[in-house]
Amino acid sequence: MDFNDLQSAWKNENTENVKLPTQLEKINSANMPLESIKKNLKNEFVYQILSIVFLGFIPLFMNFPSKGMAIFYLMFSLFVGVCIYYLVKLYRFYLTLGKTTLNTKDSLYETYYEIRLNMELYKTFGFALIPFLILFLFGILYYEIPEFFNKGINSTSFLVTTFSIVVFSILYMGFALEWWVHHFYGKYAAAMRKVIDELKEE
Repeated sequence: MDFNDLQSAWKNENTENVKLPTQLEKINSANMPLESIKKNLKNEFVYQILSIVFLGFIPLFMNFPSKGMAIFYLMFSLFVGVCIYYLVKLYRFYLTLGKTTLNTKDSLYETYYEIRLNMELYKTFGFALIPFLILFLFGILYYEIPEFFNKGINSTSFLVTTFSIVVFSILYMGFALEWWVHHFYGKYAAAMRKVIDELKEE
């Protein structure tokens, strides 16, 4: 068979049943949840920074005693240090998402797993703040009921209160973080996962 025969056979090929691949359409459908994640992440930075600034002014709003100012701002400086460490990591991730284009199956896989990884990083960030929440609650207790500490740290009431504050802080942060991450990021990551599963079935 020479070249002319091949060309003739190619032209006579029945193309009625040929279907264009739908993979590209499915991959492009993952761009919408990705844009939602980018938008939420951007808003997150604004909220986090405003919250940190607000917390810095709490002693002025609540008329802290002068002897409590130094302790508060010592704890606050540690708190800000932890926040900066994690926020820088999340900001880098945001910049990476800004350059991401979902045009191949591999880019979709990679972006999905990066999102899942940073969701876990966000939860770690929240759990790293638990000691500060515990200290903050103790500070309020000391400020509002100073006579409570006169009973001594070995008293039953002090131990029960300490146990309650620690358990409450861990459970509160755990539930709050799970809800927050799922609501603002998890459901969009799940939509991307659905696209990945559909691509696997083809």
